[in-house]
Amino acid sequence: MKERLTGRISKTPAHMVHEEVLEPQFTYEVEYLLPAYIQIEQVMLLEYVRMEWITKQEAQSLSLLLQSINRDTLVADPKSNMSDIAFAIERRVESSLAEPVSCWHMDRSRNDFQACAQIMFGRTQWLELMGCLQELIKSMYIIADRYREMPMPGHTHFQSAQIITPGFYLSSVNEELLQALVRWVQIYDELNQCPLGSGAMAGVELDWNRERLASLLGFSRARPSALVAVASREWVLRISAELSIFSVLISRLVTDLIQWGSSEMSFIDLPDQLSGISSAMPQKKNFPILERIRGKSAHLSAFHLDMVLGQRNTPFTNLVETSKEAGTHLLTLFHTTKSLLRLLKTVVDHLNFNEERMLRICKRDFFGGFTLANLLTMQTGIPYRKAQVIVGRYIMSAVQRGLAPSEGDPQLLAEMCVEEGFEVSNLNHLLKVAFDIRKSLYMKNSSGSTHPEKVLELLLAQKERAQSLGKEIDERTSYLYAADMKRERLLDKLGSTKR
Repeated sequence: MKERLTGRISKTPAHMVHEEVLEPQFTYEVEYLLPAYIQIEQVMLLEYVRMEWITKQEAQSLSLLLQSINRDTLVADPKSNMSDIAFAIERRVESSLAEPVSCWHMDRSRNDFQACAQIMFGRTQWLELMGCLQELIKSMYIIADRYREMPMPGHTHFQSAQIITPGFYLSSVNEELLQALVRWVQIYDELNQCPLGSGAMAGVELDWNRERLASLLGFSRARPSALVAVASREWVLRISAELSIFSVLISRLVTDLIQWGSSEMSFIDLPDQLSGISSAMPQKKNFPILERIRGKSAHLSAFHLDMVLGQRNTPFTNLVETSKEAGTHLLTLFHTTKSLLRLLKTVVDHLNFNEERMLRICKRDFFGGFTLANLLTMQTGIPYRKAQVIVGRYIMSAVQRGLAPSEGDPQLLAEMCVEEGFEVSNLNHLLKVAFDIRKSLYMKNSSGSTHPEKVLELLLAQKERAQSLGKEIDERTSYLYAADMKRERLLDKLGSTKR
């Protein structure tokens, strides 16, 4: 007769509960959390040995049995393990021991055990996402540098505004991506605190060295509060909130790309292998990959709201199963974000800008109005607001007469000045400078402007920051690896001598 897991209830989980709740959770945890569970069991073994509740020989036997567990050896069984992975591991090991180890799993709770495994899974996924974002930043740097001197129409309110370059635009997006990566590193550091040794909610009774447990599992420290360690799921919300914010940036970027790829604009193009067609309209070349990215970005905000609502009104003193349900879509959130980043990187790597088309629009519209107003004030002394009025009237009259910006009419501009009370002459040079397309890029002298050299300065600074952040991320990855190596060495020592 198998030993019972509890004396509190006499029945095993109902088939419906097993089928709808327990088995799906068990399957998920075996697939994604099992390595973390085994590592947690191993470091707690080391602590049992340190506290002299378990001998090295007993710990070695337990460790070998734990290492033999894999996804094929654990089965959700309502009768033998209540379809719970912690009980399944326990039963699997105990059934294989030659002699019982009485103190194994003493002073333990599933609450901190599960919370710890979940964070270990989360930080691994987060590191992978940071790697994907780093790759996107590298690609964005390359394309921004390539196009930092190509004139491009810039729009505000969907109206012609100022001449920019694709490099200026993309370096600006890259600035946002880098800032996101800074926050992602901060989030990693915040979540990388170990819940282990907190017990069910109020702490445990043996002299567990929680800092040692944390270090051997790659955490930066033990979570200070036992209740926070098992009850808080803020790390999930921090991740989902950050990805929701990130999705807004991606959606805005892709919306611009979709518009620029329209037949009316034709600023950009993608190769045929990243394009689509219409089944009915043979003239069309569509960019469904951009639409997919924008659609996927919406899921990130939806998942965040789902997780917020799942945890909202959950008592802080704690509903573990509600928290599990609230995190149902966490894996999907990670997968969707990785997919989005891979797709966007592919677009960036293959994106081409149509210089001829963009230059044609730059020549067509009066993008130099801002510059002309500045020049009127600086070189003729006309008050700036009056200069704005004069330039606005000049452009309106020029459009009505069918004049192109390059066909400046100094006499018309002089007449506008006279009507506003100013006698000026020699305006031909001002018009030529103001509406010189390529010169307009170099007239912006402020840092962070569209001046190609200022864009280069920004890109070089971004490259340096990206490298620095990359080193920070590598340090965190190396810390995890070092923890793994130290843990393995200590486990190996269990068999070197016998007490």
